[in-house]
Amino acid sequence: MVAPTGMKRRGLSAAVAVLVVPCLFATAALPAYASTFSDDPSAGSSLQAGPAFVVSASAASASIDRGGISATSDAEMARRIADPGRAQRAADYDASGARELGDDYPWPYDAADVEGGGLSPLGYYYRECVDFVAWRLNRDAGSTSAPFTWTWSRLTPGGGDASQWAHAWQSHGWATGSEPKVGSVAWFNGNHVAYVKDVLSDGNVVIEEYNHGMTHQYGVRTIPAYQVALFLYAPPA
Repeated sequence: MVAPTGMKRRGLSAAVAVLVVPCLFATAALPAYASTFSDDPSAGSSLQAGPAFVVSASAASASIDRGGISATSDAEMARRIADPGRAQRAADYDASGARELGDDYPWPYDAADVEGGGLSPLGYYYRECVDFVAWRLNRDAGSTSAPFTWTWSRLTPGGGDASQWAHAWQSHGWATGSEPKVGSVAWFNGNHVAYVKDVLSDGNVVIEEYNHGMTHQYGVRTIPAYQVALFLYAPPA
């Protein structure tokens, strides 16, 4: 079947002008910048010019500063998809001022166990008191990247809970005592451990910790040394 002449003309009637200059794309929009045609086949096509589209000559020489822009890596994108809450945790942590207070824990953005998170490279759950203290023991021993010196399997192979740490130290034959020392572990009866940052002359100790009060956040406290049930001294290298 042969199409009527008018129908053939309709197929050629629409035109869109596209102007391209470096870093600038100007595309005529429909219907504001469209050519027009009649719906009546007997009338043929009526091409009408749309409004003029003028680009300044200076636009061609304009350049875009891409400094500081970098593409999201495949690994980072996969992490964001797998853990959509990470961005919010990162924002909350950055706003908390923990870094300024002295926190150097490497995984402050990772999901805690209650948020569906898993085990850190140290073998404890992310952002738990035990994982933070294990990190500090590694840091003090000069072990700041994998393979770490002190992991769950070497520190507390009988169990990961803080309540089991004193028994683990005794099983290893490592020193413990009632005298606070910088770099030692403050062990509490209530299933909690902290890192001794400083020992003050007034009988108080400054401790750093994660997850005090079930917050899964970093904190610093100054408390009387007698409130610590036992000090676990740094294991021998």
